[in-house]
Amino acid sequence: MFGPSKTQPALNVFVRVMRASDLDLVVASENLSLQNPWSKRVFSDCLRSGYECWVLATRDRIVAHGVLSVGAGEAHVLTICVHPDFRQMGYGRRMLKHLLDKGSKSAAKVCFLEVRPSNKVAIALYLSFGFVQVGERRHYYPANPGEQEREDALILSRLLPL
Repeated sequence: MFGPSKTQPALNVFVRVMRASDLDLVVASENLSLQNPWSKRVFSDCLRSGYECWVLATRDRIVAHGVLSVGAGEAHVLTICVHPDFRQMGYGRRMLKHLLDKGSKSAAKVCFLEVRPSNKVAIALYLSFGFVQVGERRHYYPANPGEQEREDALILSRLLPL
């Protein structure tokens, strides 16, 4: 099944809580999208731990997913992924906004995330939401296939509205 054209977004896309029954589709999207995707077990652990796990979905497709942890007045965006068939249609922006709203409603005062310096599209999205770089983790990400060096992580942060 092909996704919608880039000029005509899918209709009836809604946000809902991620379910265990979604995990095969979520992991398939990760595998299509990322060099070092999360495993089904990682997502299962997030669900079991009570993290904010969400999907953007149509009646029969998962368009995007995201995971947020909240605790001690802080929120951490752990992952956001948009299925390749649905990129550049605003779904990453919509998922990030939803996660930030959830963090704010959970009384978090600040939100953090890590991003690969090579992920220019994600960085642009985060900067457009007011994130700023507050640090760097050296050699944080596993090396991509065919590469020797682990990639650093940029640590970004922004305040959340009360």
